[in-house]
Amino acid sequence: MTERQQTSSIDPAEVAKFQAMAAEWWDPQGKFKPLHMLNPTRLDYVTAQIAAQFGRDRDAAQPFAGISILDIGCGGGLMAEPLARLGATVTGADAAEGNITIASLHAKEQGLPIEYRATTSEALAAEGKSYDVVMALEIVEHVAEPSEFIATCRDLVRPGGMLIQSTLNRTARSFAAAIIGAEWVMRWLPKGTHDWHRFITPDELATMTIATGLEVVDRCGMVFNPLGWSWSLSHRDLSVNYAMTALRTA
Repeated sequence: MTERQQTSSIDPAEVAKFQAMAAEWWDPQGKFKPLHMLNPTRLDYVTAQIAAQFGRDRDAAQPFAGISILDIGCGGGLMAEPLARLGATVTGADAAEGNITIASLHAKEQGLPIEYRATTSEALAAEGKSYDVVMALEIVEHVAEPSEFIATCRDLVRPGGMLIQSTLNRTARSFAAAIIGAEWVMRWLPKGTHDWHRFITPDELATMTIATGLEVVDRCGMVFNPLGWSWSLSHRDLSVNYAMTALRTA
């Protein structure tokens, strides 16, 4: 394998943060409340992109049957489970073993055949694994070397497949929302969960993604409305949370 695939993007300190919170993944009022609130909007974006790329009807009973999906940094399985219900063959990978334990138990309770593995993207690439869809949601801002991590993600995408990423923009608004709001004021997350200096602008993420040979085809913001206490998608406002889709054509 290449030298890139032999190195690790894992930041042990970042893994430890989420390991400590693992038991709360499925508590919608717990430390992962922000993700529970955001999840329907993330799912809407992801399913729309997959349906468009693979010509599937989202209104069908199991529209993603036959599509393999890797969820890197899957946490407790908040995205893996609904995608499995849509018929996809889902693998969830996370470097924090506590997350995988919780995710596996919850999936078993729900009767969902999700393969969960306590491993890294580099290890999966070294095994020669590949998938139709690779998701890296709210993870790139936590890895040690984002460009290396994205390159490994690209290696895990089959030709004709797609990489879907989501992260936080590095703006004054994201500092106010994700750190001051979520950590300091609302106390949804422990202080120090996020480091604003590690946030990545859409242009920076696109540059790193294109450098791997992928073609960026969509950027979309995920916007929180404090009045309605709800999230929505916006192709105009990428100032805080946003997602990006890229295709592997060869």
